[in-house]
Amino acid sequence: MLKRVQQTKARTTGGRFAIVAAKYNGRYVDSMLRAARREFAGAGVEQTVVVRVPGSFEIPAVAAKLAQAHRPPLSAIVCFGVIFQGETSHAQHIGDAVSHALAQLQIDYRLPVIHGVFVFQNPQQARVRCLGTKHNRGREAAQTALAMARVMAGLGTVLDEPGPVLRPRRRAPIARRELQNGPGARAVKRRKGQ
Repeated sequence: MLKRVQQTKARTTGGRFAIVAAKYNGRYVDSMLRAARREFAGAGVEQTVVVRVPGSFEIPAVAAKLAQAHRPPLSAIVCFGVIFQGETSHAQHIGDAVSHALAQLQIDYRLPVIHGVFVFQNPQQARVRCLGTKHNRGREAAQTALAMARVMAGLGTVLDEPGPVLRPRRRAPIARRELQNGPGARAVKRRKGQ
């Protein structure tokens, strides 16, 4: 079931974000891009860099370059593309390759990379998820980017502060009387024939 994108109260975040968006199937991608930019503006984002690429397959290369070279560092990268399934498996291969590459970028650069590249079966699916305001995945992706930027910023303070040293728990010593007279001791004595 398709869930409506929740209206969230935009918290001022500052931060620097990048959006990498495919030109191919531009009607749908442009709508997600506009929705994301509105969400970022409402949240008080300091800077949003938008880079357009020919198609969805080219998104990971640009996202990697942005993750590696951008100074000061980005808070998150949002990626938008729309792919329609045709008669062959080509669209699915493109979608899978992009998904794997974006996931690897997050791990390699420790930077949130928000996946907004969709493989749709038909234009109706894309219309519902990209063109309207009720289910717009561009807005949802921007909300996710803002949330992940807050999470990552919070981790920085947690990881910088010295925390308690965690040691393995020692077993509490069992009182000798419990061993000699407790319920476990009686069961052992019965088995031994005492």
